[in-house]
Amino acid sequence: MVAKMKIKESDLRNRIIEALKSQGFHVNPHIRPKNNEKDTLRKIHKQKRIEQLKFHKNFLLKNLDEIKKFSINGKDLDPSKIELELIEVAPESFESKLFFWWNLVWWSVPFDKPIGRQMKFILWDKYHNAPFGLIGLQSPPLRSSVRDSFLNLNKENIDYWINQSMYGQRIGALPPYNELLGGKMVALSLTSNELRKAYSKKYKNRKSLMKKRKIPSRLLFITTTSAFGKSSIYERITYKGEKVSHFIGFTSGSGTFHLPQTLYEEALLFLEQKGINVERGYGTGPSRKLELVDTAFRYLKIPNFTFHNIKRGYYFFPHVKNVHDVIHKNKRPIWYDRPFKELINFWKERWAIPRSKRVKEWKNFDADNFFRKAEIQIKRL
Repeated sequence: MVAKMKIKESDLRNRIIEALKSQGFHVNPHIRPKNNEKDTLRKIHKQKRIEQLKFHKNFLLKNLDEIKKFSINGKDLDPSKIELELIEVAPESFESKLFFWWNLVWWSVPFDKPIGRQMKFILWDKYHNAPFGLIGLQSPPLRSSVRDSFLNLNKENIDYWINQSMYGQRIGALPPYNELLGGKMVALSLTSNELRKAYSKKYKNRKSLMKKRKIPSRLLFITTTSAFGKSSIYERITYKGEKVSHFIGFTSGSGTFHLPQTLYEEALLFLEQKGINVERGYGTGPSRKLELVDTAFRYLKIPNFTFHNIKRGYYFFPHVKNVHDVIHKNKRPIWYDRPFKELINFWKERWAIPRSKRVKEWKNFDADNFFRKAEIQIKRL
């Protein structure tokens, strides 16, 4: 938290506006990206990503050499020999360090600190002894117009059903596997039997925090959003003739990622000075940050600034074939049967091996060069 100082309303408002302009937003008087090209959207995300790298600089440098030990050059990779396992990440483990390191460094889109239920997984290539990809799941927002419309949820039962789902905050493959369409394997894993069983085991006999009622420890579906509109990774994923992911629309273009962390903390202090409760963390729900930022913007007389107008593609990954009947007709779930091992074989035959023969970019990944550049970039922060 920033030091306890008197926050002047006009100064904070002006600094927020200037920060948004520097990221690539038009402000006139609402905000919107200058265009929807991916390079422009990446620039908007860049400031927060750099902010995160700088904040975790010591961790990144301290663990760089250890993380580097478990990397592979593209030329040393044999796509036909890839053998994956799904590892649930335990707190304070080596896997948790590895997950966090790559989560910060590899993606151009910065992560948000997860709130509520959390599960992390690493797809590990046992044959090459290297991390293949990451899955970061968290509690979904209680309300989402796209998802709620698709499922026809009402206010009375929404928490019961949403608490039987998760939101994919980080889903993707690491180099050099990303060039072999490894992201599609990570996406397939979202509906694997093994991930669902891990969820059921972790959340057995739990109760919702809001209404204190018992929620079944079953994972009915996972949702996620794509930062750059529709996703080439999530589109057209089928397995045994069944759609694995469903595009269900675009988000409204609201959120908080575009507000730098330092200004967010100043906004919290500004609200405290107004006598407003800014309690957050476990038990307050994943939408709490948006509520606080929206409140601050209204007091600062920039009420629509939570609408950044970057619309993300919304994707739905069901674990049951009859999800609407389960929700609205109290039917017994008909679960998809997707063993992780079978998904691996399918991915290799359908995508990885054919692509390895068509394109050769995956062979060009040089781990030493990647980590050398990463170290230089981090040290300069």
